[in-house]
Amino acid sequence: MVNFPMKKQNESWYPFSDIQNLHKEMNRLFDFSFPKWDSETSLLSGQWAPAIDVYDSKDNVVVKADLPGLTKEDINVSVQDDLLTISGEKKQESEVKEKDYLRTERYHGSFHRALRLPAQIDLSKVNANFKDGVLEITLGKKEEAKPKQITVNIK
Repeated sequence: MVNFPMKKQNESWYPFSDIQNLHKEMNRLFDFSFPKWDSETSLLSGQWAPAIDVYDSKDNVVVKADLPGLTKEDINVSVQDDLLTISGEKKQESEVKEKDYLRTERYHGSFHRALRLPAQIDLSKVNANFKDGVLEITLGKKEEAKPKQITVNIK
């Protein structure tokens, strides 16, 4: 026999309230995850953001961003406190006049990525290199942010 929890006598039960709560939570997650679009914009209307990898080593935080088709003059990089900002613009190539497009999936337009860094950065030890469409930023950690190892004497 299955025992169901008993409700207090004055307590009401609304069978669809859990579904409504789930619906509200899913909407909140989608609103947080995706930008707002109006009737003039869509997912494929030229809005894009470069793919980014971030990894942490003993002395540095390294960020790699895929920026194909850009030059280093098209890219802006700044660091303030623990926030790294990469921005720029990917210009649309000249339009093809003599051909009809059958499909276009290549993005263009401005982009902006801001990342919270996992460690305190020494601003005098920030370097960036751009080669073959990949931007690599090496951010040196402050001495107090570097992991330290101590020997513990066992008594």
